[in-house]
Amino acid sequence: MAAKRNLESMSTATASAADTASAPARDAQSAEARPTLVTGPTTRAQPAGHPARNPGTPLDLDAVRSIHVNRSAVERRAATIPTRRTVKKEWQAAWLLRAITLIDLTTLAGDDTPGNVRRLCAKARRPLRDDLERSLDVEELRIQVGAVCVYHALVPTAVEALAGTTIPVAAVSAGFPAGLNPIEQRIDEIRASVAAGAREIDIVITRAYVLTGNWQALYDEVKAFRAACADAHMKAILATGELATLNNVARASVVAMQAGADFIKTSTGKEGVNATLAFALVMTRMIREYHELTGNAVGFKPAGGIRSAKNVLEYMYLMKDELGDRWLRPDLFRVGASALLTDIERQLEHFVTGRYAAAHRMPMP
Repeated sequence: MAAKRNLESMSTATASAADTASAPARDAQSAEARPTLVTGPTTRAQPAGHPARNPGTPLDLDAVRSIHVNRSAVERRAATIPTRRTVKKEWQAAWLLRAITLIDLTTLAGDDTPGNVRRLCAKARRPLRDDLERSLDVEELRIQVGAVCVYHALVPTAVEALAGTTIPVAAVSAGFPAGLNPIEQRIDEIRASVAAGAREIDIVITRAYVLTGNWQALYDEVKAFRAACADAHMKAILATGELATLNNVARASVVAMQAGADFIKTSTGKEGVNATLAFALVMTRMIREYHELTGNAVGFKPAGGIRSAKNVLEYMYLMKDELGDRWLRPDLFRVGASALLTDIERQLEHFVTGRYAAAHRMPMP
């Protein structure tokens, strides 16, 4: 089917889809054509490829303090993304199938039970209904989500439920969601999650270090968390909605990357303001700057409030524009969501049948 062909060729053919969907690809833009959103250091090193992990760098306080965000430019740029023409028909289906592979299915309610986690893991294994897979002719692609994200106490249950798959278990550790536990307890929790089988760790930074400009303390904290993660990939949650300014978001992003974060993530999903396109734009620009300076590729994860297929496509367009096709794969881009999967399935059913199904017809994630 056309959607299947388009999904298989997205790594090389998404340029034409994204041109229709958003703006000319970043590689085709001149530097002068882009708005100046962030100013900072101008010295550039040659990229050194895409290492599997971000090894980090020494803390460069001069570079961090020199970062200044042009807030009005960010807001104008972010406001244009939802207004652009979107991909249609088989291209939209292909982009939505790719979006499924980027989802970290999340169950972080206070009343989580092992049964709920097993149900979520079953959905992670088979995120699409069998009839939709057949209609789209994508059974052999074995589409699955990016990860299943759970509290530390439920890591063993998730690991058992996902045995035999390549889906990693991600644990929210380090005092999630406030990050106010003593540092020793947070490090011990990370180590325990890794020992229980978590292959990814979503850590929470101490927001006070950002709000007071104590960048050395933030660097030391994230670096200690990175060491505790051992071979598990680490996502640093910045809680962007609580950092007061876009300057703080940009500087915290850089410090986390210098300390060795493999991903930077917007939110826990528990804040009053979670992922926004403005936050995402600032953070992806910092990822691009860091990659150009060091050659180290760092991933990005927006989380909280992303519930519609249209919304996730907006983030995908932004990633393509700002970072390119390399960042449209789950090793460098994730979306923290669960309800999102239901809407994606509804959109794919509309593509197949021409009708929107009621949400209750979709197996709950």
